[in-house]
Amino acid sequence: METEDFEQVRSAVHDFVRRRVVPLEEQIDREDAIPDQIREACKAMGLFGFAIPEGFGGLGLTMHEECRLVFELGYTTPALRSMFGTNNGIAGHVLLEGGTDDQRAHWLPRIAAGEVVASFALTEPDAGSDPSGLATAGRRDGDDWVLDGTKRYITNAPVADVFMVFARTDPDARGSRGISTFLVPRDAPGVTVGPRDHKMGQFGAWTADLHLDGVRVPHDAVVGGDDGVGRGWSTAMRCLAHGRIHIAALCVGMAGRLVDESVEYARTRRQSGHPIGAFQLVQALVADSVTDYQAGRAVVLQSATAFDDGTDRRVAPSVAKYFCSEMVGRVADRAVQVHGGAGYMRGVAAERFFRDARLFRIYEGTSQIQQLIIARHTIGEAAGD
Repeated sequence: METEDFEQVRSAVHDFVRRRVVPLEEQIDREDAIPDQIREACKAMGLFGFAIPEGFGGLGLTMHEECRLVFELGYTTPALRSMFGTNNGIAGHVLLEGGTDDQRAHWLPRIAAGEVVASFALTEPDAGSDPSGLATAGRRDGDDWVLDGTKRYITNAPVADVFMVFARTDPDARGSRGISTFLVPRDAPGVTVGPRDHKMGQFGAWTADLHLDGVRVPHDAVVGGDDGVGRGWSTAMRCLAHGRIHIAALCVGMAGRLVDESVEYARTRRQSGHPIGAFQLVQALVADSVTDYQAGRAVVLQSATAFDDGTDRRVAPSVAKYFCSEMVGRVADRAVQVHGGAGYMRGVAAERFFRDARLFRIYEGTSQIQQLIIARHTIGEAAGD
């Protein structure tokens, strides 16, 4: 995208977030839902397809541009970004990374337009970051595949139109081998979505279990066709590398909002006749958060540049996700501390973001998984299996 065009998009999202979404944050948290008018506005702005190439109806942003846009989205409730995050991220990228030309042409324009909500169905009750426990099975039956299993904590499952389902198609294969990805429409017989999960935070961002009971799909539902059989895990890892930088950028956006909330409270809250910002220990809390925020922003942009030029699509995404998800937790904790008792009260942004921030250290690869990825790729063979 041309620089001028991107700046217009970024500026429009900046204004939209602050003028239309921020005033609705308490309502979204209370009602656990994004208002329909906000969803429609996001469709009109192209937010359901900002990371999808222009040839498929998206905005075609680079990773660097995407991160700068997500900085803006992160300034408000993460439920906003989650609404279209899977379309742009781990679900949409399954097709970009591994789909056939026909699969991309059929699905991506509708995903980019927001006509279809796509969901990434990998995690299971006994399998998350470690693929060895993946139990959902795909069995060939003539020209079809039959899928059985349960997926857990699937983002946007309650509203998804299509699921990217990862299933073991070679029961004798170990670990990440023998896993394939299937395009499974929501209305396929045997597909059941469980009730919405009741989470600690991130209300308005819906997750639920997905149950597959003898779900029959044709062979052309395998992502990548014949070449995609048994290659689902490598596709998932490429999607997650992109997604980890995206989540890191979201954490930076939230940290920026928390810094603003902390600074405003330090300026306006008075104690002993002075703004609490006059006290050096409060100043130290704010200074540490500003430093964390700026460091996170720099890490994300550097990682995005390496992703775009292809020099690092393995370690840098994990570095960014690990540092920024931990960073925003520290910034949120300090924001509550600056607010004192008020920071523990519902209806205060610092309290809500404190709850929302905790999840970032868990999904799309826990902090501990990022540590292993970083260490193993840095140390090499000496790190062992």
